[in-house]
Amino acid sequence: MSTPTTVKITDDVIRLGQFLKLAGLVESGAHARVLLSEGEVSVNGEVETRRGRQLHRGDVVAVAHPQGSAEAVVG
Repeated sequence: MSTPTTVKITDDVIRLGQFLKLAGLVESGAHARVLLSEGEVSVNGEVETRRGRQLHRGDVVAVAHPQGSAEAVVG
């Protein structure tokens, strides 16, 4: 796994579904829904299935893709 990319946000919090798209970890909202429902997304090392999960600065989001995992940090 490569070093996680830090993705800056303008507010104090961001929803997981929005962050996945902003960070380029998913192609679309539909893609995010599929990955979340299949348990392929984790926040701070724990599997997350809720698109509306509130993320804060410092949270680490990882997505398991067939071609390998990708990570991003909320900045």
